[in-house]
Amino acid sequence: MPLTRDEDLAALLSSSRTIAIIGASDDPGRPSYGVGGWLTDHGWRVIPVNPRITGERVHEEYVWRDLGQVGVPIDIVDVFRRPEEAMDAVEQAIAVGAKAVWFQLGVVNEAAIARAEQAGLQTVVDRCIKVDAARLRVSPPPPSSQE
Repeated sequence: MPLTRDEDLAALLSSSRTIAIIGASDDPGRPSYGVGGWLTDHGWRVIPVNPRITGERVHEEYVWRDLGQVGVPIDIVDVFRRPEEAMDAVEQAIAVGAKAVWFQLGVVNEAAIARAEQAGLQTVVDRCIKVDAARLRVSPPPPSSQE
């Protein structure tokens, strides 16, 4: 079951330090750019993932082709892709051991949601991570000594 209660959303966000954005953009006019910047400004480490701009930088972070390249633990995979492309994001999240997949507003793919949940990942569906984090006034845990 996707998380919907404020308590559950707050617990997920406040226990997560690293968020990978699949479909990150380097265009300031795109929602993923604004969300990534806001999350970064509020203490989360945001890892941009987009094969079209691999090697560029977004909010001073290197852009990766896919999650398998990242090499650091990822707490939440935030999906800014078309619904029909969400399954690939879920498979990547499972492969790297993420704990949750956040499907942004408009990203509803029942098969991808079911796959994530069957693999033991928490899911949040058709919600904006920035809006919920701001509304709930949560912040990430402090950085570890290894960051």
